[in-house]
Amino acid sequence: MELRDVIYGRRSVRKYTEQPVEREQVEALLAAAVQAPSAMNSQPWAFAVIQDKARLKTYSDQAKVIMLEFCETRPILQKYRSLFTDPDYNIFYDASTLIVIYAKPAGPNPTIDCALAAQNIMLAARDQGIGTCWIGFALGLFNDAVAKAELGVPAEYQAVAPLIAGYPQGDFRTMRKKSPEVLAWLEG
Repeated sequence: MELRDVIYGRRSVRKYTEQPVEREQVEALLAAAVQAPSAMNSQPWAFAVIQDKARLKTYSDQAKVIMLEFCETRPILQKYRSLFTDPDYNIFYDASTLIVIYAKPAGPNPTIDCALAAQNIMLAARDQGIGTCWIGFALGLFNDAVAKAELGVPAEYQAVAPLIAGYPQGDFRTMRKKSPEVLAWLEG
C-alpha cells in the first residue's frame, strides 16, 4: 500500500471480526511504534499488550465505573452515561488486541512522543489491513495504581494511548475531513 493511501485510509474501527491478531503482527506494530521521533531521542515509550478477551471485558467494566465517576466532575461526559451503565457496552468493542502505550518520565515531552508512536502503530496496522481505535475512555483505568501493578507497569509511568486492534467487519469506510485551517502563511 502506498503511504498516501495508508494515511488517507486510516479510520477508527469499532466493529471487529473474531479473527485474532497474531503475535508476530503485534510485534511488527510495536517495531513500527519505536521508529517514531522523540524529543532528544529519549524514546520514552513502554507497552502493555492484552490479548485475553475475558480480561478485556473485565477491564472494560472497570473503566466504565471510573468513567461514571468522571461524569460527576466533567459535564461533557454526561452524554456517555448511558453507555457506561450499559452492561453490554464494551469500551474495547470486542477487539482481539489492546496495546497500551505508557510514557516513561524521560525527555521533555514523553506524552507527545508516545502519541507519535501511537500514530505509527495506527498507520502500520492500516497497512496490514488491521483496524485500530484510540480508546480514551480507558485512560483512567490504565493510570490507576491497581491496574498498573497488575500489568507490572511502574507507578511513575503514564498511560497515553490505549489502542485496540483487530480485523474490521467490512471495508474501511471513507470519511470526509475538514480542510486545513491555516492561521498564518508567511513568505519572504
